[in-house]
Amino acid sequence: MPKVKTRSTVAKRMRMTGGGKIKKQRAYGRHILTKKSSKRKRNLRSLDLVDAVDAKRIRRMLGC
Repeated sequence: MPKVKTRSTVAKRMRMTGGGKIKKQRAYGRHILTKKSSKRKRNLRSLDLVDAVDAKRIRRMLGC
């Protein structure tokens, strides 16, 4: 059976945690930041976990 190739774009954007969950950067934190509050921008800096419904598909793309 052939090797499973990792999707490079997904590998750059997502990481696995020690417990097997998938971490990702939060959306909406890149531009048009003047109208967003400091609290909102600060919370956007933290990492987020991928939803369980998407995790199986992303794990397959990561080759895990």
